[in-house]
Amino acid sequence: MDKVSTELPPYSELCQRSSVGKRLPDALYVHVSALAHLAPILQAVEKQARTHTTLAEKATLVKFSINKSQVAYLFYPDFDTEAHPALQISIQVNLETLQATSRDYSTTNNPPVLHRKETFVVADYPHYATFAWLTKQEDTLGLLDDPRGIGFRHAWEQRLQERKLVIHGHALACPITAAAKQTQPKPKIQRHKAAIARVTASKPVRLAVEAGLFSPETTYFDYGCGHGADIEYIHRLGLTSAGWDPHFRPDIPHTPADVVNLGYIINVIEDTAERREALINAWSLAQKVLIVAAQVLIDDRTRGVIAYGDGIITSRNTFQKYYEQEELKAYIDQVLGVDAIPIALGIYFVFRDEAQSEAFRASRFRSRATAPRIRLKVSKFEEYRDRLQPLMDFYTNRGRLPAVEELGAQELTSLQETFGSIKRAFTVVLQATDVGEWDAIADKRRNDLLVYLALSHFGKRPKFKDLSPELQQDIKALFGSYHQACTAADLMLMSLGSTDLIEERCRQSAIGQQRPNSLWVHVSALDQLDPLLRLYEGCASRTIGRPEEATVVKFHVQKPQITYLSFPAFDKEPHPALETSMAIGLRDLHVRYRDYDPDNPPLLHQKDQVVTPDYPGYAKFTKLSQQEQKWGLLDDVKAIFDRRGWEKCLLQHGTELKGHRLIRLKLMD
Repeated sequence: MDKVSTELPPYSELCQRSSVGKRLPDALYVHVSALAHLAPILQAVEKQARTHTTLAEKATLVKFSINKSQVAYLFYPDFDTEAHPALQISIQVNLETLQATSRDYSTTNNPPVLHRKETFVVADYPHYATFAWLTKQEDTLGLLDDPRGIGFRHAWEQRLQERKLVIHGHALACPITAAAKQTQPKPKIQRHKAAIARVTASKPVRLAVEAGLFSPETTYFDYGCGHGADIEYIHRLGLTSAGWDPHFRPDIPHTPADVVNLGYIINVIEDTAERREALINAWSLAQKVLIVAAQVLIDDRTRGVIAYGDGIITSRNTFQKYYEQEELKAYIDQVLGVDAIPIALGIYFVFRDEAQSEAFRASRFRSRATAPRIRLKVSKFEEYRDRLQPLMDFYTNRGRLPAVEELGAQELTSLQETFGSIKRAFTVVLQATDVGEWDAIADKRRNDLLVYLALSHFGKRPKFKDLSPELQQDIKALFGSYHQACTAADLMLMSLGSTDLIEERCRQSAIGQQRPNSLWVHVSALDQLDPLLRLYEGCASRTIGRPEEATVVKFHVQKPQITYLSFPAFDKEPHPALETSMAIGLRDLHVRYRDYDPDNPPLLHQKDQVVTPDYPGYAKFTKLSQQEQKWGLLDDVKAIFDRRGWEKCLLQHGTELKGHRLIRLKLMD
C-alpha cells in the first residue's frame, strides 16, 4: 500500500495555522467531531492513517505531529462528562512505515489529563459553552498558568488543593467544612457601594413604562432607590414619585404606591432573612404592581470574589447573590405566594389584582392585526365612516363586537341613533369590506387566547370570575364558554409532546429561515407564526422571560429547546454578527448562556428569510440575498459560517459589500 506523504510544504503550515483544534508547538490536537472542518490535506492524512488501526473509530482526539511523520489516536472515554478527563489509550500510526503501536494508560494512577477542552472542538459542539465557562474560571484564578506543570493527574490535583478549590461537574467551588463555617468571621458588607449612579431610568422601570403600567395619576415608590435616578425619571413624566434607601435616603418614610420598584436589591442583601423581609415589605407597599429585578447568572462571577453565605463578596466588599433565572421566579413566587410574570432576564412584574394580572398576560400574546381594506363604495358607510371607525377598531383589537357597556357613551349613542344597534352598524361595515378578512381577525384573536390559556396551565389557571370583564367577553364570543376554551387550549398543549408535529409545523411555516435542525424567526414575526409554534416559544418565555436583546428565535426540531439569538447590528449590517445566545431546555427550563468570539463570530445570511415582508428594510434585504445567490456566494453554507469564512468567500469571488449592495472589486495590476 502506498505510504502517506507529509513532505508537502503546506502540511506543517496547515497544522500551525489551523483555526480548528488545539495548536501546540509540536502538534495539532483535534476532536473527532471536528475532523470534517480541517483542511482537505489534513483530512486526507488522517483518513489514510485510520486504515491501519481498527480502533480509530472509537478515538476521542486525533494528534497530528508536526515534527515527525505520525498521527496518534487518543482515547478519553469521559471527555464529555469529566472536567479534566484522563487518557486511557494512545495509538500511534507511523506515516512512513504505516505501522501502528499503542500504549495503555488505564492501569497507571497518574495518567495525562486534558485542559481547555473547548479548544479541541468547534463552536457548535453540544458542550462547548460548558467547557469554555470552566476554562474561563480556571484562567481567571490562575489555575492554568505554567501548563507544563499540570499535564498529569497528580500535579493537577495538587494545584487545586494548593488553591483550596474543588470541581463539581464543570464548575469550580470552594470547599467549606462545618468547622470553617462556625469560625468564619462575618465580613462587614458595604451594600451602598453596589448602588449604580445612573443618568437615566433603570431597565426594569423603563420596561414598566413601556408596558403601560404608568397611566395618569399613577404613584410610584422605589424601595432601595440608591441615588434616586428612577425617582427623577418618573417625576419628569409628571407623576408622584418617592423612594427610600437605608444609606442614601434613610429618613424617607415607606409610602404605599400604585407601582413599587424593588430593583436589584435582593441580590445585594447577604442576610437571607433580611432579604426575604425586603421582598415582603416592598410587596406590602404595592397597591397595584411590584417590580422585582435581580442579577442573574450571566456575568463573570469569578474575578475578584470570595464565597460567603449563598452568594459572593466582591473586591469592593459588596455582596451579590446571583440567581439562576428559574430560581429567581421560584423565590419570588414562594415568598409572596404569587405567580410572577417574567418581563426580561431577571425582571418580573407581580400584580396585586388577579384580573389585571391575567389581562396583562393575555395582552402579551395578542398578535398584530390591521383592519380590512375598504373594497366597495357604500354610501351609508362613506357618510358615517367617522362613527363606524371606533367599531372597526374594537373588532380589530378584540376579534368581536363590543358589548354595550364597552363603548363610550357618546360612541354608543351615535351608533344607536344612526343604525339602531351595534350589530346593524357592523352590517354596513361588512358591505364595504371583505367578510373573510374579519373572520380571519376573529381566528387570530381566538388563537391568541388559546396560547394564553394553554400557558396558564403551567401555573394556577385563573377561574373565570377572576378574569377581567374584557377577557370574559372575549372567551364567550370566540369560544362559547370558558370550559370549551380551556379544553381546546389543553389539547393544543398536549400536542407539544409530539416532536414530529413540531417539526412538521416548522417545515410548513411560510415565515422564518429553514435550517437542517431548526427554524429561525425574527422576534417581530413571532406573533404571525402557527399557534402551536407560538405556544412552543411561549413555554420558554412565560417562565424565563424573552431577553430584551434577542433578535432571532431558534426553534429546535430535534429536541424541545428554544434559543434566543442576539444580533445587535441586525438592521444595520448586511450580515450581522451573533453576539450572545440563551438556550432554554423545555424539559427542565435550564438556561444556558453563550458569548461568541468577537473577532470571528458566526454571521447571519439571507436576513430577508427571518422577517416578514412588512418589516422595514425587507426589500433591500431580499435584493441583496438574490444578488448573492446569483453570484454564487451562498453555495457553500459551512464555508461562510463565520466572519473569516465569509470574508474569504467575498475575496475569492472578487466582490465586496457596500451597505446592502454587492459590487465587483476593481482588479489592480
